[in-house]
Order: sequence, then C-alpha cells, then structure tokens
Amino acid sequence: MVAQTKVNIKNDKKNSIDSLIEKKMDQTGIVGIGAAIIIDKKLAWTKGYGFADRENKIPFLPTTIMNIASISKTFTGFCIMKAVEEGKVNLDEDINHYLPFKIINPNFPDEKITLRHLATHTSGLADRYPFYTDSTYFYNGQRPEPLGDFLKNYFVKGGKHYDKNNFLNSRPGTNRDYSNIGAGLAGYIIELRTGKKLDEYSKKYIFKPLKMKNSGWNLSEINLKKHSKAYQKEDGNIKSIPLYEGITYPDGGVRTSVDELSRFFITLLDDGKYNNTRLLKKELAKEMVRFQFTESNKPENVKPDKLNSGIFWATKMGGKRIGHNGSDAGVRTFMLSDLNKEIAVIVFFNTSLSEADENKFFEVYEDLYNYASELKIKK
Repeated sequence: MVAQTKVNIKNDKKNSIDSLIEKKMDQTGIVGIGAAIIIDKKLAWTKGYGFADRENKIPFLPTTIMNIASISKTFTGFCIMKAVEEGKVNLDEDINHYLPFKIINPNFPDEKITLRHLATHTSGLADRYPFYTDSTYFYNGQRPEPLGDFLKNYFVKGGKHYDKNNFLNSRPGTNRDYSNIGAGLAGYIIELRTGKKLDEYSKKYIFKPLKMKNSGWNLSEINLKKHSKAYQKEDGNIKSIPLYEGITYPDGGVRTSVDELSRFFITLLDDGKYNNTRLLKKELAKEMVRFQFTESNKPENVKPDKLNSGIFWATKMGGKRIGHNGSDAGVRTFMLSDLNKEIAVIVFFNTSLSEADENKFFEVYEDLYNYASELKIKK
C-alpha cells in the first residue's frame, strides 16, 4: 500500500521508485516505510509505504511519528552547540567541572574527558554489553531510574552498575568507540548547565522554531494515534513489539516524522538556519558538522577519509555520506546527505530485520538516493 502525498517535483518514473521499494518490502516483510528527499536544502519529495499499524490497516504516512533511535544524537549535538552559544558549556572543558559527581577512568585517572570527546565517541567511556541493552530500556512509561542517578551508578566506583568494563584502556581522544551512555552523559550535562530537561530545551530552540508540533523526547508528549507500531522479524515471522523508552534518552529518545525531521536536517545542512529562521549561530552550526579528525589529530583506530566525526554527526558509507543513522528494536532510520549537501535522504523503517537482511535497509536507502539524483537533474 502506498500512502500518497504531494510531490513537489514532477517525475515520469514515479512508479519505478515505488515498485523498487515495494518489492523489497515484499521480500523482507518490512511493514512500513516513510521517506523524504531534500534537494539543495529544500524538501523535494515525501512518501509513505505500507502500514504504521498492520493489524488495523493504518497507512504509514510522511507525518507518521516514530522513534528515530540514534539520529536523536544530532538533536543532543545541536543542544550542546546551543548551550555553547549561550555560554553555558565549553566543548573542551573537563566534564567534571559540570558534574555533581566525578567521573574518572581508572586506567587514566589524571586525563580529562570533554564534551568534544563524548560527542565524537572518543571519551574512553564504554557501553557494557549485554548490560546496556538488557537494563536501559523500559516499557511501562516510567523511567525506573533518573538519568543522573543511572550515570552516577554506572561511572562512579561503588555504584550498583559500576564495572571496570565501563571504561576503555585508552586515553581520551586516542580511540573511537561508539558510546550510547556517553551520549546520555552529554545530554545530562546540558540539562544541568541550562537548567532545562532536553525536551524543554529542544522545544524552545528546535521544535517550536521549526513548527515540529508532533515531535518530542517522551511518549507522553506524542499523539499516539499518529505513532507507528514497532515490528520485529523473528524466525521468518513479523511480530509487533511494545513501544519503549530509554533511561539514557539523549542517545536515542526523539520521536518525529520524516516530514518534520526534514526541517531539522535542512537546518543542519544550511549552517543553522531554516528558510529565514536562524536557530544557531553560523560558526557553531559549522563546527557541529566540521570533520574533527585529521591525519595529525585523530584516534588511532580511525582513517579520517573513511570515517570522520562532527559533534554527534558522522561520515557513513566509507566516507561518502554525512549525517546519522539509527537502530533499535523495531526501528531502523537513515538521515544522510552527500558531502556537498546537495542531495539528502531520510528514511524510516518500522521493522527490525535479521542481520542477514540488514543490507536491504541500505538497498532501499540507495534506491531513494538514486531517485533523488534523478530528481535533481530534472530540477
């Protein structure tokens, strides 16, 4: 089922992208997809495919709301840069200057950790598995442990979640190791320094200026009638799974639609402004997406031409795309642009697949990117 939306650019091959996507949905069992194409920093095309709710035959629309998983980190990154603009934080200050408890890597007790380290995943702080996936998601609408308490228990000796494996044996800045809990810590610091929870801060500086009326950090803020169900493929069968939230919500808690996310992505691609509205000072918006790693200043395990990082912003696909992706139970998301910021694609999937089928997500993204390239030529 294709949910029709207004298409801003005429395209003679309108049905070719539909058939490509629908074929992959049939092959894999993906229940619903939402997609948006941005050309030259303008929304050019949006569409929904399949169902937001298969059981009740509710179509997936460009306005369907979904958890966007780790793309949320770009909102945390924006909030960091806004707090820099307000003089509340400095990217290179020791995080212990901001915290009510001390975080010390026992392997390097004298080395400072900074927000820049956290935002480029070079802090030396680690997600301990399976603890992270087993213990930080909840399904009952109540966070069993406040974010600050969780972080103290995880990183401070004597805490109930403390473990030497919560830290890497590498100095800050010398090793890139993707850390969700590090992103949770960065968001917590912004909350402490601004005196506002991320949902309030984002509402003021992102959601309201961009008229993202159906976006938020918590299920309680969202119109659940517009929210997609989440699905998971197990043993060849597609089953619905309950909606959930995370204790470390700055790492993946935002819920939005491809329609509304496109406005935020355009803001990041256009140096902090959307149409005539400036959300962030130009130099700070540029710093957020600037490649932080160079041959002379990089983690030991990174080749900057293949993998680079901004402030919760990264290169993907061997260094050929910029933006962020997301993955959680029942969720797969892409928000990626070419390096010149001319062609950008957002795509949401409301279904988790097995590792064997993981490439199908990338194939759909590439189909959309190729379609976007055709639209740009016609434009």
